[in-house]
Amino acid sequence: MQLDHLVINTRLGMDVAAEVFADLGFHLTPRGHHSLGSINHLMLDPVSYLELVGVPETGKQRQDVLDSPIGLSGLVFRAEDARATYARLRDAGFAPQEPILLERPVTLDGAEHMARFHNVRMTFAEFPAGRVYFCQHLTPDLVWRKEWLDHPNGFCGITGMSVQSPDPGAEAARYAMLARGEAAQADGGWRVTGGGFALHITEGADRFVDATLAFETVEHIAARAEATGGAEWQPRGGGGVLTIPALGVTLHCHSIRSQTKDAK
Repeated sequence: MQLDHLVINTRLGMDVAAEVFADLGFHLTPRGHHSLGSINHLMLDPVSYLELVGVPETGKQRQDVLDSPIGLSGLVFRAEDARATYARLRDAGFAPQEPILLERPVTLDGAEHMARFHNVRMTFAEFPAGRVYFCQHLTPDLVWRKEWLDHPNGFCGITGMSVQSPDPGAEAARYAMLARGEAAQADGGWRVTGGGFALHITEGADRFVDATLAFETVEHIAARAEATGGAEWQPRGGGGVLTIPALGVTLHCHSIRSQTKDAK
């Protein structure tokens, strides 16, 4: 199970959302404009990323973004070959949508390049908590750029996500089969793990609840959250909980430095 990225939907509020995350010390990539009618900013770690997605105020607007709830709305796994992934999912009894091509221009050193992605989307009928799909990066060198990996707040990875379902055990089994993870009962619910990423599934109405992020240390993100009016910080254990009320987003933050120290 390899996470590719998590999506935070801003709909028509991209400017405000991007400002909040920049104030929190995330290094946002330049605004992208997708061929399907959406806009985005990425916050990259070495293997995955958080993505802010919205639609432009005028012109072509992507309907599935408008139809999705504001906040954490997308869970995206890595696909090495979108067509092979589509075939595997069909053979496993799922009903994925046909692979689609997504493009957006990227300007580097004054020259324009085209970033290209091949996506396989799942249906809400099978995964009603949010948008679930697979992404094959056809041009990864236009996404994971060294200059975009340095975050002033020390952000360095996405380690987990919480999901609610009326039937956590069955949902965990579906996710495990979907993404080739391992499901087991844990922490009052179920966990699906693999590739350094974990889904925690508990009972409730279908929805994506929150995400867990890793930082070199939480000191910088805590200080920035307390200094900006767009976020709230609550210390918890060796980390804390970051809430962004305008987006309804909750992010659990932990320090890899303290974990490394504790392991010694």
